[in-house]
Amino acid sequence: MVKGFLFSVAIIFATFFSFGQTATIDDSIDERIYFLKDLEFLIDTTNSLTFEEVSMGAHAARFKQSDTYQNSDYQSGASYWIRFSVRQPQKSDKIWLIEFYDQTIDSLEVFAPANNGGYRKMTMGDHHPFHQRTFAHKNFEVQIAAQTDSVQVYYFKIYSHEFADIRIAFRSVNRFVYYALNEYFLYGTFYGMILIISLYNLLVFLAIRELKYIYYICYILSVAFYAMSLDGVGFQYIWPDFPRWNDYASGIFLYLLIFWALVFTRRFLSTTARARKLDTALKLMIGIRTVIFLFELFFYPEFFAFRFIEILPLALIFYTGIYVWQRGYKPARYFVIAYGLLLTGFFIRSLVFFNVIVLTTVSHYSLHFSFVVEMLFLTFALGDRITILKENRDRAMRRIIHQHEMNMMLKDKVTKELEHKVSERTQELNTKNFQLEEINQKLLKQTREINQINSVLDLDNWKLKNKIKEVLEERLLEKTMSYEEFKTLYPDTLSCYRFLETLKWEQGFTCSKCKNDKYFEGSQKFARRCTRCGYNESVTANTIFQGIKFPIEKAFFITYLVVAGRKTETLEVLSEKLELRTNTIWSFKQKVQRQLTALEESGKILIASKWEEIILTEYVQENEISNS
Repeated sequence: MVKGFLFSVAIIFATFFSFGQTATIDDSIDERIYFLKDLEFLIDTTNSLTFEEVSMGAHAARFKQSDTYQNSDYQSGASYWIRFSVRQPQKSDKIWLIEFYDQTIDSLEVFAPANNGGYRKMTMGDHHPFHQRTFAHKNFEVQIAAQTDSVQVYYFKIYSHEFADIRIAFRSVNRFVYYALNEYFLYGTFYGMILIISLYNLLVFLAIRELKYIYYICYILSVAFYAMSLDGVGFQYIWPDFPRWNDYASGIFLYLLIFWALVFTRRFLSTTARARKLDTALKLMIGIRTVIFLFELFFYPEFFAFRFIEILPLALIFYTGIYVWQRGYKPARYFVIAYGLLLTGFFIRSLVFFNVIVLTTVSHYSLHFSFVVEMLFLTFALGDRITILKENRDRAMRRIIHQHEMNMMLKDKVTKELEHKVSERTQELNTKNFQLEEINQKLLKQTREINQINSVLDLDNWKLKNKIKEVLEERLLEKTMSYEEFKTLYPDTLSCYRFLETLKWEQGFTCSKCKNDKYFEGSQKFARRCTRCGYNESVTANTIFQGIKFPIEKAFFITYLVVAGRKTETLEVLSEKLELRTNTIWSFKQKVQRQLTALEESGKILIASKWEEIILTEYVQENEISNS
């Protein structure tokens, strides 16, 4: 009884002292919409005030209107108490409702006047299962109790972790049914178009097998689910018993929308080939957006509310389309128009949020309209690409057919000319063949004579070469041969190796390890391997040329100079002539000089008369051993 009395006092107090905005039931006006700035509200930043505290006493006096309120002033995480009065001066033939538009409100507690003079509490919001609502509708509705000649005061407690668009629609059921049917009809048209466009592109993919169509289908399905999560249609029809998922759905589907938009852009515009730098920027944007999404999902879900960051990837997509279009890729024209319209929709929605333009049905659903038109133009872009490819193919086929016809005409013309020329040439060839037969007989006779002459010349050449070689060898012994003349005898490495092979083994092979005289070819050219112990002896082993690091033909000439005792060439001259370092030439000359001195001191020869005699090194080794 005491509680009922207090509530009655609260009603009388609100009726006479606290009305800032009273909605009067008038059957001639089916709908009135009140923004938050038109209502009496109280902000509870502590979230601790109870209904009894705000409906009576000092807190009841804190309710006030704020004509300067903007959406940007909304305090996320705070509780908004709204006091709304309904006056019914006379009996009404209609049923009336109070409706909240924003489906994303986390919790909406309604305190409605009861028949017993007290208040009854109703709880709604997207944090509660859908079946708890009084009306099976995506928005939140409260039915007005019919009490003639009275003023009823309703209290609403609104809490949302992100921005809540607090607007109250005071309308009759007649208007609500008309409005709801039209709204759901438009939703059905919107989602039906998405479904039809998805099926169409799936059929196109099955026909031409281009992966970009799958990317596009994923994109428009992400658009559909994102729109469902915003409209409340998804919560009503798809996941009504999962309010926790409903809290994350819009953020997850928005990420998927942006992700597939970026992937589809790279594929459709072929940015890898047409815009390398922008392709890198798109891949980087995918990575950054994914990192942000994971951060939102696991650490800071409230950040899902900041949807304005999506303007960056959309602007990048739009700029990429313009860039590729300017460089001659015609299918990008519809792509640019599509994303230009989508950016326009985002821009209009932002202007509505900041109260720059008036909220109307068109401005409220501007993003939906933009998505529909964007999807149509993207479908046109994909179709335009196929049309352009078909035109290019048909143009190429026409060129090929025309070229084939020209080739056939040219072939016929050439064939006729060739047949005429062949008949003429045949007669000429018969005459020429007879003449050639006569000439061949003469040539055969001349060939026999030339062969006889060549045989005589070959014999003379052989004698001449031998004579030249003998003269060069005599000059070699006379120690008067120049480097150019020396290269005539030993022009390359192979000639030097052949000389060493003859010098070492002209008396037969004897293994230096086991004295076996049987061998087979070694691992290197001119080397010999012992058949008994397997020792592989190179052609330079046990010679003065063993272990040299420069061409052996140059070592031959240095050896010849030392033996000849020619001191006219300085080391610098030899270095320039042989293209060797002076230290290399000096070291090898010292080695040859020691060999020459060792031979003379050994008593085997008094003076080396032939330069070949100092090549083998066993004498030096024996002499060194005896001296030691």
